[in-house]
Amino acid sequence: MALEICVKAAAGAPDILGDCPFCQRVLLTLEEKKVPYKLNLVNLSDKPQWFLEISPEGKVPVVKFDDKWVADSDVIVGIIEDKFPEPSLKTPPEFAHVGSKIFGTFISFLKSKDANNGSEQDLVIELKALDEHLKGNGPFIAGEKITAVDLGLGPKLYHLEITLGHFKKWTVPESLTYVHNYMKSIFGRESFVKTKAAKEHVIEGWAPKVNA
Repeated sequence: MALEICVKAAAGAPDILGDCPFCQRVLLTLEEKKVPYKLNLVNLSDKPQWFLEISPEGKVPVVKFDDKWVADSDVIVGIIEDKFPEPSLKTPPEFAHVGSKIFGTFISFLKSKDANNGSEQDLVIELKALDEHLKGNGPFIAGEKITAVDLGLGPKLYHLEITLGHFKKWTVPESLTYVHNYMKSIFGRESFVKTKAAKEHVIEGWAPKVNA
């Protein structure tokens, strides 16, 4: 029995997977655990009535468990872990928050119109902290094996790499070799290649926020 999941469709391309890192996190979890699923692509700029009935706030991802639709990627991946424990993707508690500030600092830098407001430095500090962590514990955040924390962070780093490269002509500093290897390793996984949004859809998805 396949799990039903609603995720974002690409802007202007309703039949193509869109650029939501939280949707990809859930899809990665399903792929890594080999759980069959049925994908429903939702046009978030013109939400269909059937979707608003199951997700009144209009948010994705939502997944159907035992006839009940559940929102929020944190909650969803927790339920998937409980229902499909093998292979385990549990992250040891001490590693659960590694890299958790990267997404927020990335968005601040991406949206910033002032080159001197410190947002670039804030992002570099967070990426350096991740690099140091991976140097001592890698290749993944909790060691040899990929876990839930990597599946959450990987899509965010993918968005970071594409959008900062496009809108800011910025790249992750070369000196952060462990971060570069980490990104390469995650982005190259079969599960990631299968569930990622195309580069142009990521750029298109972020453009309104950058130009706001």
